[in-house]
Order: sequence, then C-alpha cells, then structure tokens
Amino acid sequence: MSFFSRSFPALNRLKQLAFRPRGIEEFFENGKSIPTEKSWTGRAWRASELRIKSFDDLHKLWYVLLKERNVLAAQKEEARRFHISKQYFSNKGRQIKCQKSMARIKFVLNERRLAWVEATKLQRLANAQEAAVNTKISTPAQSSAEGATASASKSAETSAAI
Repeated sequence: MSFFSRSFPALNRLKQLAFRPRGIEEFFENGKSIPTEKSWTGRAWRASELRIKSFDDLHKLWYVLLKERNVLAAQKEEARRFHISKQYFSNKGRQIKCQKSMARIKFVLNERRLAWVEATKLQRLANAQEAAVNTKISTPAQSSAEGATASASKSAETSAAI
C-alpha cells in the first residue's frame, strides 16, 4: 500500500464506487444484453434460512432479488427482440429460484406479523386480567377505608355536639 493510499483512504472508497454499473447498465449481466455462456447459479433461499435473518437483511435481500428479476426480464426481452429461440436462451430456472425466494421472504415476514399480532393480543388480555384483579382487590379495601373514615367523622361530630 503506497503512502498516498494510506494518507487518503477516502479516495479508495471513491475509486470503488466509480466503477459500479449505474442506470441502464444494471439491467445487464457483465455489460452484455444477452449472456454468451451459461452461468451457474445457486439455489433458492429456504424459509428456515430466512427466519434467522433480521428485517433489514430480508429487506436488502428482497431488493437484490428484485434487481435479479429485472435483469432476467431484460435478458428475456432482448432475446425476444433478437428472435433468439427459447431452446438456446432460457433463464427459466433462475426466474423460478428468484420467485421462490421472494415468495419465501413474504411468507417469513407474514409469519412474523402474525406472531406479533398474537403476542399483542395476549399482552392486551393479560393487561385486562391484571386490571380486573387490581380493581377487585382495591374496591373492598377502598370501601372499608371509606367506611372507617365516615364512622370516625360521625363519632367526631357526635363528641363535638356533646
């Protein structure tokens, strides 16, 4: 690492950002509208793997998959435009993996939403039961305290009258 690089680390970050594809280029893999060779891709995300992820991670993954879906749609449109036969160019497997992963993200988020709704419902029920118990306990004590105060004031009035 040169002295210049160590002295100005912000320039390294700018250099990394400068070569990212932007705009319409993001819709093409490796700068090509139609890939010339078949690329190997992984599998779809499993729901069990997604359950471990945080909301922010799932949010980011959703947009990565959305971009991938848009890239595949752009490639499909380019193949149609150039009249390339489906047997030579097909990303159906990648599209299915993308759809499955996105559907599983929605499923996991819905599971979390339902669990949250159930938890808030149980919490409200517990709070209502606790409030009911507190009112039952405090009502007799308050009435006996009020009765004792009333009888004390009556006896004070009686002794004052005598």
